[in-house]
Amino acid sequence: MNETFSETLRGAARSALMLPHKGLFNKGNSREYAVASCMQQEHSALSGKRICFLGSSVTYGFAARGESFADYLAAQDGILAFKYAVSGTTLGDVDSRSYVARMERIDTNESFDLFICQLSTNDSSFGVPFGSISASKNPADFDKKTTIGAMEHILAYVRDTWGCPAAFFTCPRYPSAPYQNLVTQLYRLQEKWNFEILDLWQDTKMGESICRNRDIYMTDDIHPTRACYQKLWTPFFRKRIKEILLEAAPKPEEPSEA
Repeated sequence: MNETFSETLRGAARSALMLPHKGLFNKGNSREYAVASCMQQEHSALSGKRICFLGSSVTYGFAARGESFADYLAAQDGILAFKYAVSGTTLGDVDSRSYVARMERIDTNESFDLFICQLSTNDSSFGVPFGSISASKNPADFDKKTTIGAMEHILAYVRDTWGCPAAFFTCPRYPSAPYQNLVTQLYRLQEKWNFEILDLWQDTKMGESICRNRDIYMTDDIHPTRACYQKLWTPFFRKRIKEILLEAAPKPEEPSEA
């Protein structure tokens, strides 16, 4: 089977799997929750920050009419959002639409204040090998066709190409042992690479809010509506991004003693 035909089959499978999850008529996607209805905050500490978002359907806003937390942050806080998100794609570099392949097509001359990558829910669904954490930090030693190897490649590439802080975010908790395992490995990877984690998976307050308002906040176990992005995700990301950028900011020099 040639690569083009294989990718066509993979794309058809993705589309078939996601057809029931569009949620276009969910009341959480009504006009009152649209990005266009948001007011920009005055004097936001994030205004003008250049933030790259790499991911799949959750980053794109697949079940929220194409609007996600990245778009709300742009509208409300004035960030410059570079949203590289394609539904149904994987971290593992198994085709030309993978996270890795799309990241490598981003202009290397861009400058980012922060690079945020989604911890994909798709890899296990499409049978991408899990992989393991390498003993090396040399990109040549990473197996990009595995989930873990692709994550290490992304972290090294961001470090070497844009030199900005990197972060991964997890999705809120849903019934998935493979994703739970991936979250566990994410924290082990953090010990090696010292990146930030925006952890929605273990955010119990968000989980409780979603459970109480599931009919308006979610279209299925994974995909949020506009209301969920606006009311829950955006405040969470706003707070964590401020913390990350503050931590990364150059510290003022101590006055020298006379």
